Amino acid sequence: MFRPRSARPRGFTLLELLVVMVIIGLLAGYVGPKFFGQIGKSEVKAARAQIDALTKALDQYRLDVGRYPGTEQGLTVLNAKPADEPKWAGPYLAKAVPKDPWGNDYQYRSPGEHGEYDLLSLGKDGRPGGEGEDADLTSW
Repeated sequence: MFRPRSARPRGFTLLELLVVMVIIGLLAGYVGPKFFGQIGKSEVKAARAQIDALTKALDQYRLDVGRYPGTEQGLTVLNAKPADEPKWAGPYLAKAVPKDPWGNDYQYRSPGEHGEYDLLSLGKDGRPGGEGEDADLTSW
């Protein structure tokens, strides 16, 4: 049977589909880099917050023990009591010492070059120096 032209089911033409694909591609090209730039900023903010929390835990350790832990002791003394430290009143962190947002260990030196201790993350690249997300994040 013959149906009238207006009653036939209508689909999208190839041209309409291509126009929609181009629009989606342009939106992804514009929004994508801005979105991933925000992820990098949030990792930097998370590293700064972790450094701040570790700094507070180190200060609490110093109040109890009378000094900051040495470089050889490292940050592990914030969770585990050293055998030769009777004044230790920790743990000073609720969980294990975290890695930075990029999966690297925080660097700790005591005495430090910039104060009683140096606490830093080497950034996204894991190497000293750098700019942007690769820049070092420090406690001083």
